[in-house]
Amino acid sequence: MLTRLITCLCLTLALPAAAQTELRPEDTARLNNFTTSAGDALLQALSGGAPNDVASLTQALSGTPQIAFDETLDGTWKCRTMKLGGISPLVVYSPFDCRFDIKNDGFAFEKLTGSQRTKGKVTLRDGRAVYFGVGFVAGQTPPGYADLPADFTSNGTIQTDVAILERISPTRARLMFPSPAVESDFDILELTR
Repeated sequence: MLTRLITCLCLTLALPAAAQTELRPEDTARLNNFTTSAGDALLQALSGGAPNDVASLTQALSGTPQIAFDETLDGTWKCRTMKLGGISPLVVYSPFDCRFDIKNDGFAFEKLTGSQRTKGKVTLRDGRAVYFGVGFVAGQTPPGYADLPADFTSNGTIQTDVAILERISPTRARLMFPSPAVESDFDILELTR
């Protein structure tokens, strides 16, 4: 397992930027606006969220990020979506099932259950662990991120997803989605084992 991880990291670091899947300009803009998006959404969530939901959000954001790429990511996780700002100040959902799989150029990630899903990849980009994928409604068969047409925009059932991954410990991590395409201003997918 450790050998696979080291190979994965070496290959990811060795890849020239052109060899990686290029992010769409709108997804790059969402990542560049990460701090502003998070701040605005957190203000809404903390000022208007139900006390139990605010406590869950505080727990999800606690802990100092560790090295993101670690063999402890591999495997099945429980994942809980938190939607901040937008339609509602804060909505915290029940946990679903997610999975990370070590690949030669990063980690594959998929939210396996629930009505709203996502499937994609985590790679190192500019010193951060960046997730890019396709969000979709359960029952859909989404194309891969790189296979979407150049002029694609969210249609309500399929959208591009981009997030920053932070691993807190072998049993805790979080994916943070700035300016998601639907419903909210910022999403957090809390990952626990």
